[in-house]
Amino acid sequence: MISALDISTSALVAQRTRLNAISGNIANISSLVDENGNPSPYKARQVVFQTDETASPGEAAGVKVSEVMVDESEPLYRYQPEHPLAIQEGKWEGYVAYPNIDLTTQMVDALESTRAYEANVGVIEISKNMSRQRLTILA
Repeated sequence: MISALDISTSALVAQRTRLNAISGNIANISSLVDENGNPSPYKARQVVFQTDETASPGEAAGVKVSEVMVDESEPLYRYQPEHPLAIQEGKWEGYVAYPNIDLTTQMVDALESTRAYEANVGVIEISKNMSRQRLTILA
């Protein structure tokens, strides 16, 4: 029972990290400057999971966050020559660089993460109920 709780808890922590990254992506979907005020569109974050190999031999392994990747894809360019952050020279002159974040994809990822979180909470609840029933039988 304890192993099932540990696995579900590790998944809850990992999914919370993923949901935080998705929330940050959605919140910054129109951020055109970095934290220093320089014109640089926000780059989306994506959480990568991996198997947590710290489990004892014979026990099931949980999950952990291996890294939070920063999307290095090209920004989306919109022609807005009057915008104060419009590019002044070169190939993209008159264009404004926007974050390359697809709201639909982010919402689907958030829904998937929420469902996985709920499923792991369900596993914890079932494990608690089974332990309670076992104690009732033994008592």
